[in-house]
Amino acid sequence: MSMKRLSIGIVGLGRMGARHALNLLTRTPRCQLVAACSPEAKEREWAEANLAPYGTKIYASFEEMLKHPDMVAVLVATSTSVHAEFAVRAIEAGKHVLCEKPLSTKLPEAMGVVNAAKAHPELKTMCGFSRRFDDSYRDALAKVQSGLIGKPVILRSQTCDKHDPSGYFVGYSALSGGIFVDCSIHDIDLSLMFFGEDSVPKALWSTGISACHPELKALNDADNAVGVVEFWGGKIAYFFASRMMAHGQEDATEIVGTGGKLSINKNPQSNLVEIADHQGIRREVPGDYYGRFEYAFVNEVNEYVACVLDDKPVPLSIDSAYKALEIGAALQESLITGKKLEFDEQGKRTN
Repeated sequence: MSMKRLSIGIVGLGRMGARHALNLLTRTPRCQLVAACSPEAKEREWAEANLAPYGTKIYASFEEMLKHPDMVAVLVATSTSVHAEFAVRAIEAGKHVLCEKPLSTKLPEAMGVVNAAKAHPELKTMCGFSRRFDDSYRDALAKVQSGLIGKPVILRSQTCDKHDPSGYFVGYSALSGGIFVDCSIHDIDLSLMFFGEDSVPKALWSTGISACHPELKALNDADNAVGVVEFWGGKIAYFFASRMMAHGQEDATEIVGTGGKLSINKNPQSNLVEIADHQGIRREVPGDYYGRFEYAFVNEVNEYVACVLDDKPVPLSIDSAYKALEIGAALQESLITGKKLEFDEQGKRTN
């Protein structure tokens, strides 16, 4: 008996989109990548060479891709500024949607995705926060839920990218929503994962500097930033984001509870190889985010596909994805204005 497979399409074939496409094509047994779309000629050329030989139809128009007779789901991997637009169009066309994080750079557009998803409960809509699918973070969550460290009350988490001297991300910053929406959004999502998706901010504030790229200041952004969120119920999250690590990618998290502490990736390493030479003893670290979380991305698409085929709830609610963006946008506002923001117990701004 042949295995039932999900016919899926992807829109956006840039750096992350191409990785997703290859994962769908070669590492997700229960799905079939039937369509891929990009308005960029170079990306379509790549797709013709790497996807089309395996039966994937390549499109320049998203509207045309939505008419594919077999496609029932779409993975949105476009630039962040149009995530919401493509997600909503796909939902309204009756497609299940897996959207790259964050839902948008703008809250009203992100709410459009939330509203569309709730208007179509028969469809599976999920925002992909990759760390939720990482084996180490899942093990840590299981330990927290078992009561191993008591009640979790402090979370310290960081997303620190290797420095790119080309300054590519300076131009990207204008479209990304800023360092808290682009980078710290992962850590913010982790605070909701470990503290509970019903957690509500009580107050937050942030600060940052542009140590390597002062031109970021004109874009109301920074290449290093720190944010603190106090949640109602006596919990605090501390976030650090950086784009200037000299040695490589360094993403780490600590969860402190009333009876212990868990650390994830406290001493980053690419593998178990240890180098001993005239410089001393050391280990290499991943060069980028994908180097650290490659298998989390594979887990993410496989589990999403299973949710659709087996009609199971997605592991991350669309409301939680929106809340993560709300907190990220508020931290970015605090970075720009220098003000501490306060909220009531329902999460509404009070100042």
